[in-house]
Amino acid sequence: MAEDFLLLTPGPTPLAEEVMDALKRPILHHRTPQFQAILQEVAEGLKKLFRTQETVYLMAASGTGAMETAVANLISAGDTAIVIRGGKFGERWGELVEAYGGRAVAIDVTWGQAASPEEIEKVLKANPTAKAVFTTLLETSTGVRSDIKGYAQVTAKTSAVLVVDAISGVGCEALETDQWGIDCVVSGSQKGLMLPPGLAFITLSQKAWKQVEAGSSPRYYFSLPKMKKVWEKKQDTPFTPAIGLIVALSEALKLLLTEGVEQVLARHGKNAEAVRSAMAAMGLEVFSDASCTANGVTAVKVPDGVDGKKLVKMMRDEHGIMIAGGQAELAGKIFRVASMGAIRAEDLRRAIGALEEVLTKLGWKFPQGAGQQALDGAIK
Repeated sequence: MAEDFLLLTPGPTPLAEEVMDALKRPILHHRTPQFQAILQEVAEGLKKLFRTQETVYLMAASGTGAMETAVANLISAGDTAIVIRGGKFGERWGELVEAYGGRAVAIDVTWGQAASPEEIEKVLKANPTAKAVFTTLLETSTGVRSDIKGYAQVTAKTSAVLVVDAISGVGCEALETDQWGIDCVVSGSQKGLMLPPGLAFITLSQKAWKQVEAGSSPRYYFSLPKMKKVWEKKQDTPFTPAIGLIVALSEALKLLLTEGVEQVLARHGKNAEAVRSAMAAMGLEVFSDASCTANGVTAVKVPDGVDGKKLVKMMRDEHGIMIAGGQAELAGKIFRVASMGAIRAEDLRRAIGALEEVLTKLGWKFPQGAGQQALDGAIK
């Protein structure tokens, strides 16, 4: 049964065939010229994907490891940081800041909406000593995309650095690291990069590096100065890397860059719009505000009278399709369908067909076949 499962969660996401083939290769030793060549090739590819000329450092960790790396190196005990909290992962930034002895000033945003640049500017003016603004590009718990370009224009006028959780965003949503002036971007492997979990990424501007060098927070495995020193000396990692994942990453990057970043984003956008069209045709409502709806995942309100938790369970157990339910206060109230990474139009067709059956069993009334018809019309 597991082989028939279709993964439509916003991480982990399905693996491309080329990636799965790469994962089957015999493992290399990481301190060899053969692996070093792959590592350097990956480093150049990551720059293109992250849209930066700065080094993108990688480590064996989940995306949260990259988030902690950012906090451990940019925030010292007693520092003030502004944290945009509009979902579960925005809240994580605040938890990390406080874990390292920082003071987290929260901008609490109604779930399903995005903070405006004007809100951030107001809070920065009230907290002129803030060292950083922590935010999320694609908040997968709500299906919201933030105005990162607008945020960067605000932080550029201050001494604070802008730190972006793009764990779900890289390869899924527009992100121009250098052009927009983003100071720090973190990401992970199991979303738009079409890999299993286990690799984390981080890149920093020169403004951010100055703050790292002035920091006093204790760090060892997550030490950016250590990563930088080893990379500049011999283009290597300070600790044992996730060898197999890096080999697979080289294949994933080839796929993404051959298709073209803009084309990948356009494909995700088209598929996400098709999902939204299908939901509307079935009388369902997208949870996030239309002005900030993401392309990597669509969050949908569970209709009145339908058991949202049962819906997700039936999709999995009766149809072999894994979608995501709501988290925290949204548990049972929304479900989420991803359209990122290697997810294809035919995968979404299968999912909408199954969703129509499940909704019907759970008592929701709508024109039969309407979702499939709307999806096909939008994808063509």
